[in-house]
Amino acid sequence: MPSLHPLALLVSASLIAGCAVGPDYQRPNAPLSGRYMGQAAVEQRPGTPQASLVAWWEGFGDPQLTDLVSKALAQNLDLAQATARVTQARAGLGAANAALLPSGNISGQAARSYQSIETPLGQVLNSTPGFDRYASSYELNLDASWEVDVFGGLRRGHEAALAEYQVSEAGVAATRLAIAAQTADIYITVRGLQARLDIAKRQVKTQEQLLEKVQLLHGKGLAATYEVRQTEGELSQAQATVPALQTGLDAAMNALDVLLGTPPGTYRTQLASQGTIPVAPQLNDTGTPADLLRRRPDLIAAERRLAASSARIGEATAEYYPKFSLGALLGSATAVSGGNLFTGGASQSAGILGLRWRLFDFGRINAQIDQAKGQEAEALAAYRQSVLRATEDVENAFSALVNREAQATTLTTGEHALTQARQSSFTAYEKGTASLIDVLHADETLLRASDARAQARTESARAAVAAFRALGGGWQASEPQPVATR
Repeated sequence: MPSLHPLALLVSASLIAGCAVGPDYQRPNAPLSGRYMGQAAVEQRPGTPQASLVAWWEGFGDPQLTDLVSKALAQNLDLAQATARVTQARAGLGAANAALLPSGNISGQAARSYQSIETPLGQVLNSTPGFDRYASSYELNLDASWEVDVFGGLRRGHEAALAEYQVSEAGVAATRLAIAAQTADIYITVRGLQARLDIAKRQVKTQEQLLEKVQLLHGKGLAATYEVRQTEGELSQAQATVPALQTGLDAAMNALDVLLGTPPGTYRTQLASQGTIPVAPQLNDTGTPADLLRRRPDLIAAERRLAASSARIGEATAEYYPKFSLGALLGSATAVSGGNLFTGGASQSAGILGLRWRLFDFGRINAQIDQAKGQEAEALAAYRQSVLRATEDVENAFSALVNREAQATTLTTGEHALTQARQSSFTAYEKGTASLIDVLHADETLLRASDARAQARTESARAAVAAFRALGGGWQASEPQPVATR
């Protein structure tokens, strides 16, 4: 078949060159500063143990927190869904791999037919000497086909499928990071609400004791009736804070149970006993903003989406060019009996060189290429925006951590002073040198200060969790392997 030689040479040369149409992907530059603005302040925080980014929750020194995070990573249903998406993406990658390889099929059939002489065809055949109205036929074939990826469309599709698979893997890592951070955040919130609830209950008890003494003084004619009513009103206000805090605590415990993949109430007994608010550990291994590109799984996923969209441009561009396929058939067929099926006379074979070219469909191809380019532009903007938001997350978390800890330190000092002031005011009230208003005002101020101090300690620990999450802590990051295009 000399006429096929030029095409054979074209196919061979294209395979050797390994060309693939469309752009070769290059990871875009991300202009980032060399250091975080709040990095120095965070690294100078005194007196706290240092935490590893890989298992940062252990740095809080709270065994129960570590246990809950471990359970969440093993039981959370959002993480189970993300893992299932990896399986789906792996299947898509397998299909893209298979498209590059030859495919083969084995087919066979056996038939038994009967021809009636009452039909027009039967009447004609019946006039033939030796006509047998019963006939048998047998056929067995092996056929193979291979689309020769001359211009790289299938390879670009494989690149896109590989990048999308890597997106799903990064998605699992991002979900793990989020689940660990959410578990720690809710646990700290629970401990913070328990501390605030304890402060409120202690304040209620203090107000009840104050009311008893005012009533005693009133009974002796040493206190006016309005002082009794005023004390009762202050007691009611203190009591009213308890249900609100209890509602928030119940909601936080329920959220933690669901996060652990269990019905609400499962771990309530375990958390019922009040624990201390965890202290934020040291963050010395903060790295640089550029480290976020390999640490944060959401940034890795955004970059891999960009790589996939770039490969889809090449896949669409390949439709401009003809597609060649090679086919072969090897088999045997007979219309006599099965015993003759594998004889030389029954054999059949064929070789096929196929050509498919969308020669008059360039308008639609142009639209598909434009769409792919638009999707790449969108993915590029999304990637750059993700990088900026990632650095914003880190800076905000650093600022919140440093300032909340400073606030907690100041409020602790103020709480000690207000405690002494309250005791002095009550002593002065008993001696008649201070009014009840002074005592009630001291109680109210002390309650607000104690509650604010508990909130500040809670928020500083939560800011540390946010910082670890923003830095991409909680998993071992690795560079995605470059995609081969040749």
